[in-house]
Amino acid sequence: MPSRIDTSLIYRALILTGLVVFGFYLAADRGLVALALNSDRSYISWVILGVYTLASFHWLWSSFHLTRERRHFSDLEEARLQGDQTISVKDGLLGEFFARLGATSNDNANALLNAFGDELANRHATGHFVSDVLLKLGLLGTVVGFILMLLPVGEIEDFDPSMMQQLLSAMSGGMAVALYTTIAGLVTSTLLKLQYHVVDTSAADLVTRLQVFVDTEPHEYGDGAKGVNADAS
Repeated sequence: MPSRIDTSLIYRALILTGLVVFGFYLAADRGLVALALNSDRSYISWVILGVYTLASFHWLWSSFHLTRERRHFSDLEEARLQGDQTISVKDGLLGEFFARLGATSNDNANALLNAFGDELANRHATGHFVSDVLLKLGLLGTVVGFILMLLPVGEIEDFDPSMMQQLLSAMSGGMAVALYTTIAGLVTSTLLKLQYHVVDTSAADLVTRLQVFVDTEPHEYGDGAKGVNADAS
């Protein structure tokens, strides 16, 4: 039962990825993606889309590794419930945590738990940073778009009616850059925050369960214990 629950993280990650890809497909099928990219003379939308794609791969990688940590811990919990004291976790962040816990006094358990939580959070810090960068890129595109929109106005020497259509066309191009880059930055930043919120909540749940485990179990994990390795499923 615990293993089934803990594999739900990677399932949720894959489902969310599928929804994002499906939404992108719908937008592309209706020509919205091509319209936004082709109208962006600054190419900032291309940068935003590329950065978001790379960050999403990092998020999937983080989800996979966190799922593996949770599965190993679930195996350990299940073994303790069955009275099996021979199972231990020897790989990953959990393995490092239990190794340090076995070599220190009980008074340092809370400090080790805090350090473990910080290490998990640091794995996701890159995603939160990139989410902010995407939002800033969208705002940068807004500024660049307004600059492109106002440049033709500064080049006007007289108000010849025949030039107005050309002027309006140039200004609309700058406005398109401002709007499309803003939309791209807002959408990708919001999606990435949602994605990393999923792994953040799972990481917090793992730390909470680990706190309960440490408070209720002895801290000795002998070298002769059978390890739950990284390839366990």
